[in-house]
Amino acid sequence: MGRQDKNESQKKKRNINMKKLKLEINEHDVKIGKRCDFVPPTVTESCLLEFEDKIIGFYLTDLPEKLQQYLMIANKEFLSKNVPKSLLERSDVYQMQKKYGITRAEAKARNTVQMSTILGGVLAKAHLRRPYNSVSAVHTNKKAKTFIKAMLLACQEAEKLIELYMPEQYASQKKLIEETTLPKYRFGKLFTSSISNYNIAAPFHQDRGNLKNTVNVILTKRKDTEGGALCVPDFNHTFEQADNSILVYPAWYNIHGVTKIIQHNENAYRNSLIFYPLKGFDK
Repeated sequence: MGRQDKNESQKKKRNINMKKLKLEINEHDVKIGKRCDFVPPTVTESCLLEFEDKIIGFYLTDLPEKLQQYLMIANKEFLSKNVPKSLLERSDVYQMQKKYGITRAEAKARNTVQMSTILGGVLAKAHLRRPYNSVSAVHTNKKAKTFIKAMLLACQEAEKLIELYMPEQYASQKKLIEETTLPKYRFGKLFTSSISNYNIAAPFHQDRGNLKNTVNVILTKRKDTEGGALCVPDFNHTFEQADNSILVYPAWYNIHGVTKIIQHNENAYRNSLIFYPLKGFDK
């Protein structure tokens, strides 16, 4: 048996052995913008996500070695001073100032540091004095070169997993990106952009800016934390997002939020490295 045939055999065996989680619509009253409290995860093992007799995503807790390596490098670089980051100030900084009568600097020092970095395509937003589509300015930063390369390689490895577990999705999303997105705004073959979210427990939202019938990739690195899981009320499930895991999910389809992140020491963190396909990059 040749090397290629052996690889294909291993892929088929791995695909067959993956268990399926059948998703069903659940009634709820969760609204966009609501904060997501701590919820114990209901999905903690690797599985394919099946909805209406179709595989719409998957969750893996055991990443291939290459993807683990690229993810480790990307995370390490992100945590360094080499990568420009946007600092986010949570509303509870102001609440702590008011409650304890302390300065803003003191309140921020007591609070969780939240940061993010965007790569790839950035949509025009006139109100932010950004009248044209562009590529993230991080790409012009020489010190961020290793981070960008590691993120792109991680993206490519994640795309291989999508091709393995969701071949029809891979083909259709690749075609959609080719048809709707100028080459300079593509990140990998299936996406336009990437964002790294450090310690961000996003409230419930729906990725309506994404191209329809697509999936996002969420890679997770974490240390000494609980929570920070993806909660999807429609399906009444919360995905653990363990360290060195990948969650592939159609974020355009319904609302979801990240549960409260509980840190067990001052060095604890949860970092999600996300790849997503935005619409609007056709010009």
